[in-house]
Amino acid sequence: MSLDKILAISGKPGLYELKTQTRSGFLAESLLDKKRLSVSLRHNVSVLSEIAIYTFTEEVPLREIFKKIYEKENGEQSISHKESKDKLESYFSEVLPDYDKDRVYVSDIKKVVQWYNILQSNGMTDFSEPEDKASDEEE
Repeated sequence: MSLDKILAISGKPGLYELKTQTRSGFLAESLLDKKRLSVSLRHNVSVLSEIAIYTFTEEVPLREIFKKIYEKENGEQSISHKESKDKLESYFSEVLPDYDKDRVYVSDIKKVVQWYNILQSNGMTDFSEPEDKASDEEE
């Protein structure tokens, strides 16, 4: 499944899969407990495919970071997002050595690690580019 349909909703734990649009927003299903949630357009919603992490040279898309974690962990779960600040920073440095420590906070690292673990436990580990984007870049 593409990260284009996976959402982070401000104030709500975990990740959600976009199911369908409604008149006042959309319907999403939690990847944690499979409960459905009606989300209005007033909610602050982030699509995972649109999120990137700062490095000293560029912004790295979240899918690339998930890919690196997946390779590092051989497809298994990563460390817990509840680990100590030092452990999380050390782990993230192994995954993305040149991340900008001034602009990427521990709370951001916790989210990335937690989101990866949620996606991995739901079998959503295909972090490759969507086909339509890859073909656009070749032309």
